[in-house]
Amino acid sequence: TKRTYSMNQPTELPMVFVVEDEESFIEALDIGLKREGFRVSVAKDGAEALMMFDKINPDIILLDVMLPKVSGTDVCREIRKKSQVPIIMVSAKGSEIDTVIGLEVGADDYIVKPYRLRELVARIRAALRRSSLTPAEIDEVGVGTVSIGDVAIDPEQHVVTVRGVVTKLPLKEFELLYVLVANAGRVLTRETLIDRVWGTDYYGDTKTLDVHIKRLRSKIESEPANPTRLVTIRGLGYKYEKMSA
Repeated sequence: TKRTYSMNQPTELPMVFVVEDEESFIEALDIGLKREGFRVSVAKDGAEALMMFDKINPDIILLDVMLPKVSGTDVCREIRKKSQVPIIMVSAKGSEIDTVIGLEVGADDYIVKPYRLRELVARIRAALRRSSLTPAEIDEVGVGTVSIGDVAIDPEQHVVTVRGVVTKLPLKEFELLYVLVANAGRVLTRETLIDRVWGTDYYGDTKTLDVHIKRLRSKIESEPANPTRLVTIRGLGYKYEKMSA
């Protein structure tokens, strides 16, 4: 369920669910995030995180990749089966493969240890702002179902139909596809897409966008390796073709 809130309402302070097993990080995050106006709940392993999730109903999750009992990627995968709550993955590794795996299981963003609290808080606030928007607010194009060929998107019902089959998409994939299809025929730069879907104050790198584009192609293209719908415009960005093959 989507929850809207105001940063100015002290009774509705957003809840950050910190899933982390390193005591030094837990202590620093608890102090720092509370000082920035958040409530904080903590789980110290993956199994505890899954047990706590439904009880605390957090607004956002800060999820470490390397956890005891159940890995962060498996926790993310399980939560994504029932919720679109924003998830920021945290890792000490920072390799490209870790980033890709984290995003492919449904994370919204990825940050590498050690990180500065200011950057983390900016990412948290950006993710919360995006999650509180309705699909119709993602783009100024307007509301209502948009469709190109055999791909149809209903932003009110949050439903995507591909070749007559309802296709489940994580929130960020849904938003990205909606922006692309609503602007079919137009080249959208990478910066424009990141601004529209992740927000103008997004601090992450463009790898996040590339992974989401790859995931979308696997779901809407007949041959994902040779895309004819969602095409790359070298040096600029991406375009959704008006007449899909």
